[in-house]
Amino acid sequence: MTIRSAIAKVCQQEDLNFLLTNRIPRRLLTQFMGWFSKIENPVVRELSIGMWALFSDLDLSESKKLKFKSMHDCFTRELKEGARPVDADPATLVSPCDAIVGACGTVQGTELLQVKGFPYTLKDLLLDPALVEEYRDGQYVTLRLTSSMYHRFHAPHDCRVEQVTYISGDTWNVNPIALKRIEKLFCKNERALIRTRLAGNHAVTLVPVAAILVASIRLHFLNVLLDLDHRGPNVWFCDESFRKGQEMGWFQHGSTIIVFAPKGFELCENVEEGAGIRMGQPLLRWPQSGG
Repeated sequence: MTIRSAIAKVCQQEDLNFLLTNRIPRRLLTQFMGWFSKIENPVVRELSIGMWALFSDLDLSESKKLKFKSMHDCFTRELKEGARPVDADPATLVSPCDAIVGACGTVQGTELLQVKGFPYTLKDLLLDPALVEEYRDGQYVTLRLTSSMYHRFHAPHDCRVEQVTYISGDTWNVNPIALKRIEKLFCKNERALIRTRLAGNHAVTLVPVAAILVASIRLHFLNVLLDLDHRGPNVWFCDESFRKGQEMGWFQHGSTIIVFAPKGFELCENVEEGAGIRMGQPLLRWPQSGG
């Protein structure tokens, strides 16, 4: 057995995993990692990326560059041109990121799942009555980014960003082990609501949810870093246009994006819980009456 497989076996023990990634000073550790990951010392950089690769399936073969200034620079790496083809079907919304699909499907009234047996509500997550009504009986897809994945996220369709709301919160781990233990976890964590408008007046909202070591979200069209030190404003009205597949921003590490679409949209056939998906692959299908 290799050292990596031995470490993986230990970390897969749920009680230990939960203890190591949650029963610690989450906020303090997250702030420390934000500082540490940006250190540009070559020794720190090489040791950090080496340890990261040891604990994960980090693959840099698609990275635009292979020399990094810091671990943070590697976290937020760009990919080579053409590494993520974007589905060209105008009736298809694509995944905004590389991810593993979590809970997904139809919102039951205003209730949805983080995992089986652990419901939460649109009201608790979105904190906006208008958005709650927008996505009542709509569709949702939970997209979980692991630490080694490409961490940038992109527009799921041609759209216009109308508003961004930042909601301060905790930094619980968002892995499946924590999701099975902490009720309404997504509603407790730091998150942003990115409200977009598609052609045909369809509203699609992306909800990037931060997590331990990851409490930092950068959007290209806002000149502010959304993180634990942010003190306001918490709402920005926008008028920023994006093409399908165009980069919108990134996490500093890896976390979760929940995609919401109104009633009438359908999940694409490749979207099911536990499946891997890449940015640009089909996610949701446009209503037949839309278009």
